[in-house]
Amino acid sequence: MGSLKTYSSDLTDAEWQRMEPLLPADKPVGRLREVDLREGLDAIFYRVENGVKWRNLPADCPAWQTVYGYFRLWVRLEVWESINQALVKEVRRSAGRAEDPSLGIIDSQSVRLGEKGGRKSGWMATKR
Repeated sequence: MGSLKTYSSDLTDAEWQRMEPLLPADKPVGRLREVDLREGLDAIFYRVENGVKWRNLPADCPAWQTVYGYFRLWVRLEVWESINQALVKEVRRSAGRAEDPSLGIIDSQSVRLGEKGGRKSGWMATKR
């Protein structure tokens, strides 16, 4: 978050080194980035941790419009999903497990069921 303040939500140097390759590269054409991606990511994490509105980001963060723009772009490009998958695989590897789970469990609390008894059809359903 710049040189003014640090926050508990800021990435450590090790975390940034792990995250940086997972972020989209600079565009080959067009306007150059004016905001450091690490500062933008720190601002996004600050908002998530503290539950503030985009407009209420601290003054030492990049402009809220810029941070919000990066967040929305990364949602659209599915960057957050790829970051999550990469980090889950890394955690599984460090725990001595296979990168991908070999089993999934779905219980009745995870799956929304239809109406009790299923759909009714025919004239008997309308008679009631």
